[in-house]
Amino acid sequence: MLVALAGGVGAARLLAGMVRVTDPARVTAVVNTGDDMALHGLHISPDIDTVLYTLAGRSNPETGWGVTGESWTVMAALEELGGETWFRLGDRDLATHLYRTQRLADGAPLSQVTGELARRRGIAVRVLPMTDDPVRTRLTLAESAGDLDAGVEVAFQHYFVGLRHGVAVQAVRFDGAAESRPGPGVLEAIASAEVIVACPSNPVVSLGPILAVPGVRELLAERRDRVVAVSPIVAGAALKGPADRLLTELGHESSAAGVARMHAEWAGTLVIDTRDEELAPAVAAAGVRPVVAPAVMSSPGVTEALCRVVLDAAR
Repeated sequence: MLVALAGGVGAARLLAGMVRVTDPARVTAVVNTGDDMALHGLHISPDIDTVLYTLAGRSNPETGWGVTGESWTVMAALEELGGETWFRLGDRDLATHLYRTQRLADGAPLSQVTGELARRRGIAVRVLPMTDDPVRTRLTLAESAGDLDAGVEVAFQHYFVGLRHGVAVQAVRFDGAAESRPGPGVLEAIASAEVIVACPSNPVVSLGPILAVPGVRELLAERRDRVVAVSPIVAGAALKGPADRLLTELGHESSAAGVARMHAEWAGTLVIDTRDEELAPAVAAAGVRPVVAPAVMSSPGVTEALCRVVLDAAR
């Protein structure tokens, strides 16, 4: 059994490769929900939906988010009315949020609703929210932006989409994490997994919320020899998103070695790209075993090869 700690596009792409090289029914994805938000009265779970759309073969390859073949009738009409459209939701995507919101209002927990969405899209992978409790990633700005002053705290989607993650950050916290409980099946899956993969996700805002749920980091540390992380930083830069800048702004090194030092407590192995081969000694010095392989998922074939490297490294 394989467990993947997942958040964002990089995680979804790795999972898409994993289901081509191993039995999807033996894969569990524990997904970040710190990005979740309420908008237009709807509960939106961006990372969960990115994973679901990708595994169902419906993700938009051009954007990395949303649904392929999307239409935008509702957003266009909302814009005409002067409504809030900074966070764009396509028509098919809206159906997902409408279903989720209704089921949550009926009293179903997020984990149950996520399972229903996965089954109805023919997804064999077990997709688990990190928690059913509300945990929200919030960032404190290090500089002013528009009508926001430095020192103001904003929700993740406001930073990521509204501000286009172009504003420096001085602190990140996970509101509600200390009071949360791991989602049903999360700890059991980690405890019994043959392989635990930390996907190439942002260490701060994608993996960070999962690790902040009480019990998760501690259990991973106990199973450290079975944990293989894939560095999301290649040649000092993030392949997508603001991971490199966030690491630097928060006092970390934006490199594969910096990722190794962040993960050292709970990950025994780190896969780094061939362009970072010279950093292997620094990764080892952090107490993490380096494995060098092509780690940029530029094609399905390269992604599948990377997945095989991850599986071999854990075994």
